[in-house]
Amino acid sequence: MTIPYTTLRQKWGKSPEFRKEFEALNPEFKLVSEMIESRVQAGLSQKEVAKKMGTSQPAVARLESGNRPSLRSLERYTKAVGRKLEIHLVAP
Repeated sequence: MTIPYTTLRQKWGKSPEFRKEFEALNPEFKLVSEMIESRVQAGLSQKEVAKKMGTSQPAVARLESGNRPSLRSLERYTKAVGRKLEIHLVAP
């Protein structure tokens, strides 16, 4: 029998250690969300973005899954979806 994700998430959410680690990933989740949203708004599939980047669709899928892309990969991705990359350092 499988346990629904929502049930597990509620259980894990009670753990301070889990919440701390989950919160640490927020910047990555935000970046991935922005990447996917930009691609969708551009009306492009992962395969189309890959062609514009000169890479494969699985490579784009890895970028969009949060596999800590290099700055170069981010630049290529943003150009492919018609966006501009800006990076900011902010105080905690």
